[in-house]
Amino acid sequence: MIAVRDLAKRYGALEAVRGISFEVEPGEIFGLLGPNGAGKTTTVEILEGLRSADSGSVTVAGVDVMQDPRAVKGRIGVQLQASAFPENFLAREIIDLFALFHGRRVDALALLAAVGLQDKASAREEKLSGGQRQRLSLAVAMVGEPQVLFLDEPTTGLDPQARRNLWALIRTVQARGTTVLLTTHYLDEAEILCDRVAVMDGGRIVALDAPRALVGSLLARGFSKPAVQQQANLDDVFLDLTGHALRDD
Repeated sequence: MIAVRDLAKRYGALEAVRGISFEVEPGEIFGLLGPNGAGKTTTVEILEGLRSADSGSVTVAGVDVMQDPRAVKGRIGVQLQASAFPENFLAREIIDLFALFHGRRVDALALLAAVGLQDKASAREEKLSGGQRQRLSLAVAMVGEPQVLFLDEPTTGLDPQARRNLWALIRTVQARGTTVLLTTHYLDEAEILCDRVAVMDGGRIVALDAPRALVGSLLARGFSKPAVQQQANLDDVFLDLTGHALRDD
């Protein structure tokens, strides 16, 4: 569904992306990980047709992005870390607005129900909580029935309940056959959600495999921690004490 070959991008003296290659299979959740400045954002923006590359080739959902960056936009959905929607629009009106941009007629209430926002259809976007805005953003990203969904730090700033709810929604999107590429700094999130991950550093891919395989490889090289890991963590304590149900405020 995504094929990247020898992709390179330079900004003056800075080599942001240094000849990387990878593929993403149909229906896969693929994670792009790395520290700030690793080249993740530049790579994703090229895949989305938002930024040109200096060399290499990129195909997304059958479209040669280098040759026709406009065409790829009709086959992808994008959820940003923070979305800016028009002010004073109701949630259902935002869905209808983006459907108009796509030239589609959609059932706004059904899309909102799919992300658990059916009871917020008549709420103004600015009145929604952070988790609800992220779910609305996901619904908007799905308006065009994309073949590939790009998620940029989708759970940043969310509480544990909203975070896990969004994980479940991403799994639901995958179950519908949509390919998902996400960037995240939460490595537990990548380990839980991703079928495979690519770790970038200094503009290069330094590792690519299933999370469990990467952990196994590290252990095989003799890595060990000084203390035994706990069976649970503070996140589990929080959810045990406060429940898994989403909060509206």
